[in-house]
Amino acid sequence: MARSTEETSGSGTAPTVVGPVEGFRGAQVCTVVGITYRQLDYWARTGLLRPSITDATGSGSKRRYSYNDVVELKVIKRLLDAGLKLQQARQAVECLRGDLGVDLASAQLVLADGRSILATTDGQLVDLLAGGQGVFNVLPLSGVVSELEAAIVELTRSEPAASVPDERHPAGAYLAAGGAARS
Repeated sequence: MARSTEETSGSGTAPTVVGPVEGFRGAQVCTVVGITYRQLDYWARTGLLRPSITDATGSGSKRRYSYNDVVELKVIKRLLDAGLKLQQARQAVECLRGDLGVDLASAQLVLADGRSILATTDGQLVDLLAGGQGVFNVLPLSGVVSELEAAIVELTRSEPAASVPDERHPAGAYLAAGGAARS
Protein backbone atom coordinates (compact mmCIF):
# COMPACT_ATOMS: atom_id res chain seq x y z
CA MET A 1 0.00 0.00 0.00
CA ALA A 2 1.38 3.40 -0.99
CA ARG A 3 0.91 6.53 1.05
CA SER A 4 1.50 10.20 0.42
CA THR A 5 2.07 13.22 2.56
CA GLU A 6 0.78 16.76 2.22
CA GLU A 7 4.23 18.14 2.94
CA THR A 8 5.85 19.91 0.04
CA SER A 9 9.45 19.85 -0.98
CA GLY A 10 11.72 22.86 -0.61
CA SER A 11 10.60 24.10 -4.02
CA GLY A 12 6.94 24.21 -2.94
CA THR A 13 5.80 21.66 -5.51
CA ALA A 14 3.20 18.89 -5.38
CA PRO A 15 2.84 16.47 -2.44
CA THR A 16 5.62 13.91 -2.12
CA VAL A 17 4.80 10.24 -2.66
CA VAL A 18 6.38 8.39 0.21
CA GLY A 19 6.01 4.83 -1.03
CA PRO A 20 5.05 1.64 0.76
CA VAL A 21 4.36 2.03 4.48
CA GLU A 22 6.82 -0.76 5.23
CA GLY A 23 9.52 0.80 3.03
CA PHE A 24 11.18 -0.29 -0.17
CA ARG A 25 12.92 -3.64 -0.52
CA GLY A 26 16.39 -3.77 -2.08
CA ALA A 27 15.17 -5.05 -5.44
CA GLN A 28 12.57 -2.28 -5.64
CA VAL A 29 15.19 0.35 -4.85
CA CYS A 30 17.48 -0.99 -7.57
CA THR A 31 14.67 -0.83 -10.12
CA VAL A 32 13.57 2.74 -9.39
CA VAL A 33 17.08 4.16 -8.91
CA GLY A 34 18.69 2.32 -11.82
CA ILE A 35 21.52 0.58 -9.97
CA THR A 36 22.51 -3.04 -9.44
CA TYR A 37 21.88 -4.91 -6.21
CA ARG A 38 25.64 -5.30 -5.86
CA GLN A 39 26.04 -1.47 -5.89
CA LEU A 40 23.24 -1.03 -3.37
CA ASP A 41 24.76 -3.64 -1.06
CA TYR A 42 28.23 -2.08 -1.34
CA TRP A 43 26.91 1.43 -0.64
CA ALA A 44 25.05 0.17 2.44
CA ARG A 45 28.01 -1.85 3.77
CA THR A 46 30.44 1.06 3.32
CA GLY A 47 28.09 3.61 4.88
CA LEU A 48 27.42 5.74 1.82
CA LEU A 49 23.72 5.30 2.53
CA ARG A 50 22.40 2.90 5.11
CA PRO A 51 18.67 2.10 5.02
CA SER A 52 16.82 4.20 7.58
CA ILE A 53 13.92 1.79 8.16
CA THR A 54 15.65 -1.59 8.59
CA ASP A 55 19.35 -2.27 8.21
CA ALA A 56 20.77 -5.73 7.56
CA THR A 57 21.36 -7.68 10.76
CA GLY A 58 23.00 -10.73 9.27
CA SER A 59 22.83 -13.19 6.41
CA GLY A 60 19.37 -13.36 4.87
CA SER A 61 18.00 -10.28 6.63
CA LYS A 62 16.19 -7.73 4.49
CA ARG A 63 17.03 -4.05 4.32
CA ARG A 64 14.13 -1.58 4.08
CA TYR A 65 14.66 1.85 2.58
CA SER A 66 12.50 4.93 3.14
CA TYR A 67 11.39 7.24 0.34
CA ASN A 68 14.05 9.78 1.41
CA ASP A 69 16.69 7.04 1.21
CA VAL A 70 15.60 6.29 -2.35
CA VAL A 71 15.77 9.99 -3.26
CA GLU A 72 19.32 10.23 -1.89
CA LEU A 73 20.34 7.09 -3.78
CA LYS A 74 18.94 8.59 -6.98
CA VAL A 75 20.98 11.76 -6.36
CA ILE A 76 24.13 9.66 -5.87
CA LYS A 77 23.36 7.78 -9.08
CA ARG A 78 22.89 11.08 -10.92
CA LEU A 79 26.32 12.27 -9.68
CA LEU A 80 27.91 9.06 -10.95
CA ASP A 81 26.12 9.39 -14.29
CA ALA A 82 27.53 12.93 -14.56
CA GLY A 83 31.04 11.47 -14.49
CA LEU A 84 32.01 11.68 -10.83
CA LYS A 85 33.95 8.86 -9.24
CA LEU A 86 32.26 7.09 -6.33
CA GLN A 87 34.74 8.61 -3.87
CA GLN A 88 33.93 12.13 -5.15
CA ALA A 89 30.19 11.46 -4.93
CA ARG A 90 30.65 10.11 -1.40
CA GLN A 91 32.64 13.20 -0.38
CA ALA A 92 30.07 15.57 -1.90
CA VAL A 93 27.14 13.78 -0.24
CA GLU A 94 28.87 13.72 3.15
CA CYS A 95 29.64 17.44 2.91
CA LEU A 96 26.09 18.33 1.86
CA ARG A 97 24.50 16.16 4.54
CA GLY A 98 26.87 16.80 7.43
CA ASP A 99 28.85 20.01 7.16
CA LEU A 100 26.32 22.09 5.26
CA GLY A 101 23.09 20.40 6.40
CA VAL A 102 21.61 20.64 2.89
CA ASP A 103 18.76 18.47 1.59
CA LEU A 104 20.34 16.44 -1.21
CA ALA A 105 17.24 16.45 -3.39
CA SER A 106 17.02 20.25 -3.46
CA ALA A 107 20.73 21.01 -3.82
CA GLN A 108 21.94 22.82 -6.93
CA LEU A 109 25.40 21.62 -7.92
CA VAL A 110 27.92 22.79 -10.48
CA LEU A 111 30.43 20.20 -11.64
CA ALA A 112 33.62 21.98 -12.57
CA ASP A 113 36.50 20.27 -14.40
CA GLY A 114 36.17 16.98 -12.49
CA ARG A 115 38.11 18.40 -9.54
CA SER A 116 35.41 20.62 -8.02
CA ILE A 117 31.77 20.23 -7.13
CA LEU A 118 30.28 23.59 -6.27
CA ALA A 119 27.10 24.27 -4.29
CA THR A 120 25.51 27.44 -2.96
CA THR A 121 24.86 27.87 0.73
CA ASP A 122 24.26 31.01 2.78
CA GLY A 123 25.16 33.25 -0.14
CA GLN A 124 28.48 31.54 -0.80
CA LEU A 125 29.66 29.18 -3.48
CA VAL A 126 31.45 26.30 -1.75
CA ASP A 127 33.57 23.44 -3.06
CA LEU A 128 32.20 20.16 -1.72
CA LEU A 129 35.41 18.29 -2.55
CA ALA A 130 37.35 20.77 -0.41
CA GLY A 131 35.15 20.05 2.62
CA GLY A 132 32.73 22.90 2.01
CA GLN A 133 35.43 25.55 1.77
CA GLY A 134 34.09 28.86 0.44
CA VAL A 135 35.19 29.66 -3.09
CA PHE A 136 33.23 32.76 -4.09
CA ASN A 137 30.50 34.96 -2.73
CA VAL A 138 27.26 34.79 -4.70
CA LEU A 139 25.95 38.23 -5.61
CA PRO A 140 22.22 38.21 -6.38
CA LEU A 141 21.35 40.73 -9.09
CA SER A 142 17.63 40.04 -9.35
CA GLY A 143 16.57 43.33 -7.71
CA VAL A 144 18.90 45.69 -9.58
CA VAL A 145 16.33 46.96 -12.11
CA SER A 146 13.56 47.60 -9.56
CA GLU A 147 16.02 49.35 -7.21
CA LEU A 148 17.26 51.52 -10.07
CA GLU A 149 13.73 52.43 -11.18
CA ALA A 150 12.78 53.37 -7.61
CA ALA A 151 15.90 55.55 -7.28
CA ILE A 152 15.13 57.31 -10.58
CA VAL A 153 11.54 57.98 -9.51
CA GLU A 154 12.76 59.36 -6.19
CA LEU A 155 15.32 61.50 -8.00
CA THR A 156 12.66 63.04 -10.26
CA ARG A 157 10.42 63.79 -7.29
CA SER A 158 13.18 65.76 -5.60
CA GLU A 159 14.13 67.76 -8.74
CA PRO A 160 12.24 70.86 -9.94
CA ALA A 161 9.25 70.10 -12.16
CA ALA A 162 10.66 72.17 -15.04
CA SER A 163 13.39 69.65 -15.80
CA VAL A 164 12.81 67.60 -18.96
CA PRO A 165 14.31 64.10 -19.14
CA ASP A 166 16.98 63.53 -21.77
CA GLU A 167 15.44 60.87 -24.02
CA ARG A 168 18.85 59.85 -25.35
CA HIS A 169 19.64 58.30 -21.97
CA PRO A 170 17.92 54.97 -21.02
CA ALA A 171 16.66 56.40 -17.74
CA GLY A 172 15.41 59.50 -19.57
CA ALA A 173 13.42 57.37 -21.98
CA TYR A 174 11.97 55.51 -19.02
CA LEU A 175 10.87 58.73 -17.38
CA ALA A 176 9.54 60.20 -20.64
CA ALA A 177 7.41 57.08 -21.12
CA GLY A 178 5.70 57.72 -17.80
CA GLY A 179 7.93 55.63 -15.58
CA ALA A 180 7.87 58.36 -12.95
CA ALA A 181 4.08 58.16 -12.82
CA ARG A 182 4.24 54.57 -11.52
CA SER A 183 4.43 54.37 -7.75
